[in-house]
Amino acid sequence: MLEIKDIAPDQPVLIAGPTASGKSALALEIVARQGGKIVNADALQVYDGWNILTARPPAEDLAAAPHTLYGHVPFNQAYSVGHWLRDIEPQLEGARPVIVGGTGLYFQALTQGLAEIPATPDDIRAQADIRRLAEGHEGMFAELDPETQSRVDALNPMRVQRAWEVLQATGKGLAHWQDQTPAPLLDLSSTYPIVVQADRDWLAERIERRFHMMMELGALEEARAMLPHWDPCYQSSKAIGAPELISHLRGERSLEDAIEGAIIASRQYAKRQRTWFRSKMRNWIEHTPH
Repeated sequence: MLEIKDIAPDQPVLIAGPTASGKSALALEIVARQGGKIVNADALQVYDGWNILTARPPAEDLAAAPHTLYGHVPFNQAYSVGHWLRDIEPQLEGARPVIVGGTGLYFQALTQGLAEIPATPDDIRAQADIRRLAEGHEGMFAELDPETQSRVDALNPMRVQRAWEVLQATGKGLAHWQDQTPAPLLDLSSTYPIVVQADRDWLAERIERRFHMMMELGALEEARAMLPHWDPCYQSSKAIGAPELISHLRGERSLEDAIEGAIIASRQYAKRQRTWFRSKMRNWIEHTPH
């Protein structure tokens, strides 16, 4: 059971949870009562362009408390976990950070460290894509070093492909690079880590209601402004609802169908988030919103 009074006022706070689960409101409440600054840990809210659809904090929230790492990356740029770690490091100084978001990998890298693996050349990535699509991932798994085989999820094609790409590009297995992981920026034991575990049906209703609210706030106009720049390959284009609304604006589907598709996509995303948090954040303090 979460009790804000149990949090030390100078203790960094981590708040992870699925989309539409009330994370930002909880962060605001903690800062209002104890002070500090709110730091974004959501891989889509870092981008400019998609403000409404990524549910970035509205003007009244920004006025109520300091917020940082929101909308600071151009929508057409790539942005990795490593970029976020470099951006957040100076934010750990000064006012106590309340780090909030739905990107589990950001929290994992922050509290466990991030292996600094060289980038995969495009030709090796293309070769791996061709193999996976033509023959599946089992052959690539068989070619991995034994230590990496023991760690990677053999049933996950993309994880296997990534491990194979690392081996081809560097001559060393993924396990080797993982073992070189530097110390984390924040030790989990020094933080107050909260994971929002929302009831599935409660969250599904919240997701639907929030998307209709986004439409009222101008989500379609936002998509229309982004239409000339639309590229599905941009990371920012993964904003939930963006592909559906762009498809409507191109005359490929009705608005009603686009809205329904966006709500379904958001629920599917929340399911993936909840699964990840249950698997990776067993030791975090659970908060059940009502």
